[in-house]
This record gives sequence, structure tokens and C-alpha cells, in this order.
Amino acid sequence: MSVLIAVNNLCKSFGDKQALSDVSFEVKKGQTVALVGPNGAGKTTLFSILCGYLMPSSGTVSIMGKPLGSPDLFGVVSALPQDATLDPRFSIQKQLNFYGRLQGMSKHTASIETSRVLDLVGLADNHHAKIAELSHGMKKRVCIAQALIGSPKIVFLDEATAGLDPLNAREIRHVIASLSDDITFILSSHDLAELEKLCDHVLYLNQGQLTTHDRDAKQGSNHYVTLTLINDPRNALEQIKQLSGVLHVTQSQNKEYIIEYQSHFEQFDIHLLKYCHKLNWQYRQLVNGHTLENQLFQKDE
Repeated sequence: MSVLIAVNNLCKSFGDKQALSDVSFEVKKGQTVALVGPNGAGKTTLFSILCGYLMPSSGTVSIMGKPLGSPDLFGVVSALPQDATLDPRFSIQKQLNFYGRLQGMSKHTASIETSRVLDLVGLADNHHAKIAELSHGMKKRVCIAQALIGSPKIVFLDEATAGLDPLNAREIRHVIASLSDDITFILSSHDLAELEKLCDHVLYLNQGQLTTHDRDAKQGSNHYVTLTLINDPRNALEQIKQLSGVLHVTQSQNKEYIIEYQSHFEQFDIHLLKYCHKLNWQYRQLVNGHTLENQLFQKDE
């Protein structure tokens, strides 16, 4: 995969406060990337630098082989801030047409592009609705449609589903997943379960320092599954240890078990589910590998 974003030794200070410290990472074409971390960790600062809103104190950033601020990136990189708003006085079509014209499109092309992006976010029948008439979820989808105008190659979404009801959040996730073959998304969110569904690469910021995780990478030569049960049967940990192929079991939290199994054991997940059925255990979730939450926050065993 080709490298779309290369960040090397990036630092950013605001007076005496060090917001980012020696941050380095790469984003490759085809990846969907999560940016996570506690409040004040530097996520917004990093997003702002990648989008060209802020200049770093030191270090380098290259996007598609171009430096920050290069005119060649116009229309190639798009961003949706968390608190993005649209003018409530105008219709969806008028506003999105305007943004298309700002990208140099003709009036006719901007109109066609508006129809295309509204269809992508499920608002094809709402061209003439005014922003003030829309629900919060529909407003968020219009903002995402705006970010997709011009078919950018890289899209930054900051808390794209924050404040949305479950149905609207699901629709937003569907849009991202359906476009991820053509667009590289970098998503900032506090919802780890959501990011686990969408992202294969994680950038974890804490106090301005970065660690990375590949969601699909095997952790050394070990093989793991994470089993979450609906109820927590008595002696569940000991009973899981008795299953053939199991090397080690850890209870990471209530009703959740991290199971290491023999690397040559094919279809261990099916083997485990059959065992649960035999014991009349009901499970809530089975994840191949560690959950994202455990990767980020559990200490190594």
C-alpha cells in the first residue's frame, strides 16, 4: 500500500504547554484510521495540523507526497470539525452547491455533485429542505455530504456520530464503511466500540505522545479471542481453561475473557462457540484478537 500521510517527529507548543511531542506515524492507502485519547491529549491539535489549520513547531508532514499548505492538496483532503454548522436560512441544495462552486465547479457540475453526495448520505429527497427544519442527525449527514464534495482522497471526521441516536449513528457508520475502499478516513471518537467496527489502524494519543496499533496484526506468534458472556457462570474461567487448544485465560473485566489458544488450531472460534452451547452459556460478543479497549488500556499479562 502506498503512503498517503507521513508524519515525522512532529511537535507543537503553545507557550510553555507541549501539545504534541515527537509524533511520528504513517497512514497508507486503504486504511481506515482511528485517532483516540483522553480529553486534552492533543487530538484536536494533531487534526488541525494535518488539515493545515495550524503549523507545527517542528517536524514534518507530507500528504500524498506534498507539504502542508500545497495547492495540489486542494480538493484532495477534506475535514469535518466536530462542531461544524450550516446556515439555517438556506436550503441544503443551495449550501452544498455553494461549496461546490468554491471548489471551482460550474453551476451545473456543482448541482450534479450535490445530488451525488446527498444520495450517499441518504438525503436524496431532501434537496429543498432548510437546515433549520432538519433533525440533529440529518444535519450531521448534510455536514458529512459537504465533506465528500469533489471526491476527496482523504477525509478527517472529528466525532462524526457524537450526539446522534443509535439509528443515525449506524447510518453514518454505514456511509463510512461503504466509501472506505475509495476514501481514506481518519476518525476521531471516544466510542471505542464504533471505532473497532470501522478501523484497522489506531493512533492513540496521551499527553501529546503517540502509540499505534494495527487492528489486524497478529500479536507476535500468539493467537487470541475475546469472549464476552451475557451471564457470568460460576467457575467460567476454570471451565474455559479445560477446553482443548486453550493455552491461557485471563478475565479482563466482568463477563469478559481473553483466551490464548494454540496457533495451529484452525477455526478455534467455532470450537469455542460449540463449547459455550454445550455448557448452555449465552455470549454477547466474540472478537478475534483483543478488543480495542483491551489493546489500549489493559496491562500486558
